[in-house]
Amino acid sequence: MSRRTRLIRLAAAGVAVAALALTGCASSGTPDAGATGDDEGWVTPGKITIATGEPAYYPWVIDDDPASGEGFEAAVAYAVADQLGFSQDDVVWVRTGFDEAIAPGPKDFDVNLQQFSISDERKASVDFSSPYYETTQVVVTTGASPAADATSIADLKDLLIGAQTGTTSFTAIESVIEPTQPAQAFNTNDDAKLALENGLVDAIVVDLPTAFYISGVELTDGVLVGQLPTPDGESGDQFGLVLAKDSPLTEKVTAAVDALREDGTLDELAAEWLGGEGQAPLLK
Repeated sequence: MSRRTRLIRLAAAGVAVAALALTGCASSGTPDAGATGDDEGWVTPGKITIATGEPAYYPWVIDDDPASGEGFEAAVAYAVADQLGFSQDDVVWVRTGFDEAIAPGPKDFDVNLQQFSISDERKASVDFSSPYYETTQVVVTTGASPAADATSIADLKDLLIGAQTGTTSFTAIESVIEPTQPAQAFNTNDDAKLALENGLVDAIVVDLPTAFYISGVELTDGVLVGQLPTPDGESGDQFGLVLAKDSPLTEKVTAAVDALREDGTLDELAAEWLGGEGQAPLLK
């Protein structure tokens, strides 16, 4: 049994009473009233239709195969489905573009997850579940940089570090790392990445999704140094599942996400897929 499967089964067992209260008739592995063909808003009665991007990237989905359940968002999707009373065989995957998913209008999915930050602007067009993940700021470098060996914030203080100006990433350099040299400002993340490749800075700071993509796809010998702690009183971008505007499913999907957060499943999945050794450890 994989660790992901074991976690989902434990989650389902731990919240069975809560699930019954929410659905009135659901039990683990048995779709609730909305999934049996009643007019509850499911795209396909008896199924839950989940959308993600095309392609879907590591570590959110491994090998662009969400049906495998491998990767953080693929694992979260199956955990939410299980919490709602659907078996893995009842999960139907579809693909959408990022902008298409949050545009006004009807949807061909019940829920969509591809790192959508919850915002008031987007809420005008779609619904969101409660957050399943809150992103952090991450230090990225290359294997040839002195930053590649850093294991703590103290190890970064004497290095030259840059980020896109006007962003949370730039603020994190000044307020969390507090380097002895001024933070280097760039107009875009692409400019910051180019400076890193050319050795003009020792490291850059970007949000976690961008860090995984830059280090794994765009940089030669990219290195994730680690995640920066979030300053007290502040929060990172919060990712939520997207649903159609005023969807009758929003409340129950939110309840499922809340249950997975409260029983620790979301934290365990994040640790497995986003914070493991060689990925993005937390710097202290």
